[in-house]
Amino acid sequence: MPHQRPMEKLLMQGVINLDKPPGPTSHEIVSWVKVMLAVPRTGQGGTLDPGVTGVLPIALGDATKGLRALLEGGKEYVCVMKLHKNVEENKLRKAFEDFTTKIYQTPPLRSAVKRERRIREVYYTEVMEVKKRDVLFKIGCEAGTYVRTFAEDIGTALGTGGNLFQLRRTKSARFLEDDAHTLHDLKDAFMDWKADGKEEAIRKIILPMEAMFVHLPKFVVRDSAVDAVCHGADLAVPGLCAVSEGVNRGNLVCVETLKGEAVALAMALKSTEELLKEKKGIAANLDRVMMNPGTYAKMWKSGTNDKGD
Repeated sequence: MPHQRPMEKLLMQGVINLDKPPGPTSHEIVSWVKVMLAVPRTGQGGTLDPGVTGVLPIALGDATKGLRALLEGGKEYVCVMKLHKNVEENKLRKAFEDFTTKIYQTPPLRSAVKRERRIREVYYTEVMEVKKRDVLFKIGCEAGTYVRTFAEDIGTALGTGGNLFQLRRTKSARFLEDDAHTLHDLKDAFMDWKADGKEEAIRKIILPMEAMFVHLPKFVVRDSAVDAVCHGADLAVPGLCAVSEGVNRGNLVCVETLKGEAVALAMALKSTEELLKEKKGIAANLDRVMMNPGTYAKMWKSGTNDKGD
C-alpha cells in the first residue's frame, strides 16, 4: 500500500505540498529540498514567481516522472489588484463575471514559453473585498493561466487600467493551502527522523506520489498485468479489472494496482462505455511508467501478443 512504504522508499517516490515563501524562486526552493533530503532529483509542479507565495508541489526521486499530471488539475489563487482609477463596484463585479469563461491570453515577455496567443479557461472568480482602488479576489483557473495578465485585462476592460499587487496560490490540483508545510516544518521533521527514527511528522509532510494523481481517472489493472506495463507494454483491455466513470478518449489516466499503487500514466484510447463493452484491444497507450519493473512478479511471456486480440 502506498502509505505503508518504508521511509527510504518514500523519499524516492514521494511528493511534498510546500508552502513557498516570498523571495526565492521556485527552482531555488526545489534545489534546497533536494540538498536537505539528499535525494538525487526533485521537481516542482507549477512555477511561482519569486514574490508569489503558496502551494508548490515538489516531487522527489522517481515521482518527478509524474509531474505532468498536475497540468491536468486546476489552480486557485487569492490576489490583490490595484486599479489605476476609481470605478463603480457593480461595474467591477460585472467585469469579473464576463471574464469567468474561456479567455485568450498571450504569455508575458518574461515568461519561459513561446509567446503565442492561446486559450485558457477561468472556472470561477470571486470579488472578496473592494477598498477604494484595491480589489481582493479569488480565481480558479486552468493550469498555464497568467493571473497577472488576467488582472491587466480586467483593468483594460474597465477602462481604468490595473495591475496585480499581491498573489498567493491556494490550490494546485488536489493540493490545498490548508495542508501545505513550510521549509522549516520539513527540515525539523526530517532531522527528527534521521536522529531518532521518528516518522510521524515526516510522513505527514512527504506523501506517496499517488497524491499527485488523485484528480485523474483510474484504470485498475490485474496483478498479472502489472509487470508487463512496467516493462512498457501498452495496457490491454483484458488486463483491466476496473475503470473510472466518465473517461473519454484522449484523457490522461492513472494506471494503478488493486492496492492503489501508481503503475503508470497513460492516454486512454477508449471511453468508459467502450471499455465496458469490449473484450479485447488496447485500452491505453503508456505516457510515463511510474513503478519499477520487478515490483510485481512477471506473469507474461516475451513475444506474446499483448494487445489481447
